[in-house]
Amino acid sequence: MKIKLAVSSERYEEISKLLEEKGIEVDESADLVLTETDSYAGFLSVRGEEGAKRHVSTEDVIAIESFGHSVEVRCRDGIYQTTDRLYQLQKYLDPKQFIRISNSVIVNRSQIKHISPTFSQKFILTMKDGSRLDVTRSYYNEFKRAIGI
Repeated sequence: MKIKLAVSSERYEEISKLLEEKGIEVDESADLVLTETDSYAGFLSVRGEEGAKRHVSTEDVIAIESFGHSVEVRCRDGIYQTTDRLYQLQKYLDPKQFIRISNSVIVNRSQIKHISPTFSQKFILTMKDGSRLDVTRSYYNEFKRAIGI
């Protein structure tokens, strides 16, 4: 049996070791996910350009974008791929730290540099890395509530 862990970075090694002792393989591509109650992931499992697996801290994440079946995690040090779907990632991530701004984008609040309103019930976010992302109309009110505008 294979299980993916979506637990805090402090407990990842401990839980991984316990599962492996019981004959359960920890695999980032598994369909079953083990999560902690009232805890959000402190890292995301991603693949780099060379295909090597690694963990990136959620604090380093700028935005997560879905392009069809491909999901990119943009961090301070590069862009990575993940096998998780956006709706799955949204469940793992702390809603106090991450906000969904469209059907295809989740952003890290701490990475927002500037918020520009538009005339068509949208916002344009300028991120700390200089990229610009749109808050779509369907997420406009939710975004306003989350940010406190």
